[in-house]
Amino acid sequence: MTDNIDQLREFHWMLDMLQNIDAGLIVLNRENEIQAWNSFMENHSGMLSSNVKNKNLFELFPEIPIDWFQHKVESVFQLHTRAFSIWEQRPYIFKFKNYRPITGTADFMFQNISVFPLKSSKGEVTNICIIVYDVTDIATSSQALESANQQLEFLSRTDRLTGLNNRGYWQECQEQEFARFQRHHHSTSLLIFDIDHFKKVNDTYGHQAGDEVIRMCARALLSCAREIDICGRYGGEEFVVLMTDTDSKGANIFAERIRQLIEKLTIEYDTHKINFTVSLGVCELTDSIKSAQQWLELADQGLYQSKQNGRNQTSVYQSK
Repeated sequence: MTDNIDQLREFHWMLDMLQNIDAGLIVLNRENEIQAWNSFMENHSGMLSSNVKNKNLFELFPEIPIDWFQHKVESVFQLHTRAFSIWEQRPYIFKFKNYRPITGTADFMFQNISVFPLKSSKGEVTNICIIVYDVTDIATSSQALESANQQLEFLSRTDRLTGLNNRGYWQECQEQEFARFQRHHHSTSLLIFDIDHFKKVNDTYGHQAGDEVIRMCARALLSCAREIDICGRYGGEEFVVLMTDTDSKGANIFAERIRQLIEKLTIEYDTHKINFTVSLGVCELTDSIKSAQQWLELADQGLYQSKQNGRNQTSVYQSK
């Protein structure tokens, strides 16, 4: 008699603990009908246990993807093993509002779930138990860290004055493009250009005006570039562009578009109106070019030719 009383007390103690743990607890039968629903679920769903008992889970929560959920729990019924879902795979199972003040940026509660088999006295799995963990703090912290890392990565490869790729990152891209050409021999060209008489701009109007000229030059470049073009500031007033799937003829057309656009620009700085031009060099990558550095040097020779011939023009270096 004493043993039965002790077991009954232990049973009620367990029920009280499960009712008040800081996690959701749901018991479902084979028909996805709710058999148990603790206070955590009541508080966040607004549905009392007495109102959801023997109700179908998917009718109460239509946002739960049925196919995904059934696939997840079937192994629990069939193999008597546990199943899990983490917020990185699916942010939440139940679309509960997030009320945590510290992580108020998240609209909904991020959740991990664990699914356990519940066996009958005959050893059969007739029900499953789902534990829902609120991991909003962890998830939002992880997302904030990832966002910060992405921002740091962006800053590490970006030229601050122009927003273009900086020299170091652009050179990495050029090395990769050169290596890709060795395997696939696709048409690809390199464009290099700089601002004509830029020292005169700085000397006449000041370095801040010179910076504005560089910024406007970068904007003009980006307005002409395709998404697949890799644009960079190589240094000072010098710019570079990698153009994949583009032969020298196409690169020359692109270069002329930039040149003509910049030639028409007028920059108003302080009380001054500044006009400027650029000189450009193009080189298509061929088998005779043995390194990424040589490829850049040949494009630079095209740029030098444009300057020698009077500036404000494009020259295509024809490699043998």
